[in-house]
Amino acid sequence: MKHQESFQLFWFRRDLRLDDNAALYLALSGQKPVMPIFIFDIDILNKLPNRRDARVQFIWNRLQEMQETLQAMGSGLQVFYGKPEEVIRLLIEEYSVEALFANHDYEPYAEQRDTAIKNLLLQHQIPFYTAKDQVIFEKSEIVKDDGKPYTVFTPYSRKWKQALTEKHLLPYPCASFFHYFYNKKANRWPTLTDMGFETMNQHFPLATVSNDLLADYAEKRNFPSLPATSRVGVHLRFGTISIRSLALQARSKSEVFLNELIWREFYHMILWNFPSVGKGESFKPAYDKIRWRNNEAEFQSWCSGTTGYPIVDAGMRELNATGFMHNRVRMIVASFLTKHLLIDWRWGEAYFAEKLLDFDLAANNGGWQWAAGSGCDAAPYFRIFNPALQTKKFDPTGTYIRKWVPDFDSLTYPRPIVDHEFARKRCLDVYASALNKS
Repeated sequence: MKHQESFQLFWFRRDLRLDDNAALYLALSGQKPVMPIFIFDIDILNKLPNRRDARVQFIWNRLQEMQETLQAMGSGLQVFYGKPEEVIRLLIEEYSVEALFANHDYEPYAEQRDTAIKNLLLQHQIPFYTAKDQVIFEKSEIVKDDGKPYTVFTPYSRKWKQALTEKHLLPYPCASFFHYFYNKKANRWPTLTDMGFETMNQHFPLATVSNDLLADYAEKRNFPSLPATSRVGVHLRFGTISIRSLALQARSKSEVFLNELIWREFYHMILWNFPSVGKGESFKPAYDKIRWRNNEAEFQSWCSGTTGYPIVDAGMRELNATGFMHNRVRMIVASFLTKHLLIDWRWGEAYFAEKLLDFDLAANNGGWQWAAGSGCDAAPYFRIFNPALQTKKFDPTGTYIRKWVPDFDSLTYPRPIVDHEFARKRCLDVYASALNKS
C-alpha cells in the first residue's frame, strides 16, 4: 500500500555535496519536502575488477559526512544498492513522488540510464528535472561561429573565457532552503561488505586548493617531486567540490590552473558531441588502422613499473600504490606505452580507468587519445617523448624517481625493455604506414 506522504526526490550522483548544488537548489527552492537519495549502481560496481576499490570507499566516506549534516536537520540520506531504474520504480510505487531532480551526467552509460528513468517516470506522469552542475559550460554552449563543436582546444578556451560572466560563477545557496529536506530518518544502508567490497583505510586529498599553490602553479606544476598540483581531481570527479568556486578562485589566482579546468570541460564537450570516443573509437578514424604490437609481457612490465625506464616505472608504481599519478608523468607513461611499445591506447586507458582515484571517462579518454595522436587537438604522431630528456628536464635531481623506484641504480633493476632510438624509428614507420605518410 502506498504511503500518503508526498515529496520530491533528489538523486545524488556526481555531485556529492549539499551546498552550491544546482539541481538540489532547484528542488529545495520549490519549497516542497525533498527526500535525498543515493544509489550504489550495481551495473557500475559489477564492472569494477577489484574488490578493494578506493573510489567506492571515497563515496562511502562522503555519504557518511553528508548524512551527519542531514541528521542534524532531522532528515536522512536514503542509500540503496541495485539498478537505478528498479530503485526508482520501488520508490514511486511506495510513495507519492511528485518529481525527481538530478544533475546532468554526460557519459554514454549515464545517458542510457537517464533515458530509461525518464521513460519510467513518464508512465507515472512524474516530471524529471535536471540541471547543469559539474561544468561551467556544457554540451553545445561553447561552439564555433557556424554552430559546430570545437575540436581544437585553444580557440575553444578563448571562446570559453569570452563567454564567462560573474553569473556563471555564482553559488547556488542551497543552505537557505535546507529546512525543506524531508523529515525522515535514513534507511539501513548497504555496507561495503554487503556490496562485495573491502573497507579501506585510504588517505584522500583535501577538497581545497590554497592560493599559495596557485601562485606558484605555472612555475612548479610540471615537477613531480614537488607538492605543486592541486590533487582535487577526485573531488571534481565525484562533485565534493563546486566547479564554480574552483573556477572563481582560479580566475583571480592562476590562468594556467584555469586552463586546466577548461581542458576538463573541453573533453566533456568532445564526449557529448562525439560519443563514439567513449565507446572505444579513435577521434581520428585513420588511427584505427595502426597495427599495434600489443605484446602482453611488455604490457605487464609497463603496468608493474618494471620497464627499465625509471621515470616511467616511477609513475606506474605511484599509480599502483596511491591511485594518483602526476600529470606530466601521465603524459610520459602514455607516450611510452603507445609509441615505444606500440600497445593500443585502449589498453592503457582501461588500466588507468581501473587504478585512478580521479578516473573520469571524458578526461581519461581525451588524455590517452592525445598521447597516441588519435584524438582531437592531439600531439602529432611524430612527437615521441624521450624518457631520459623528460627526466633531465622535470626530475633533474632524481628525487621523484628515488621515491618510487629506490632500486633504479641497483643490480636487480631491469634493463630497458626496448631501446629508445629503435622504438622511436619503429613507431614512426608503423604510424606512417597506417596513415600513409611518407
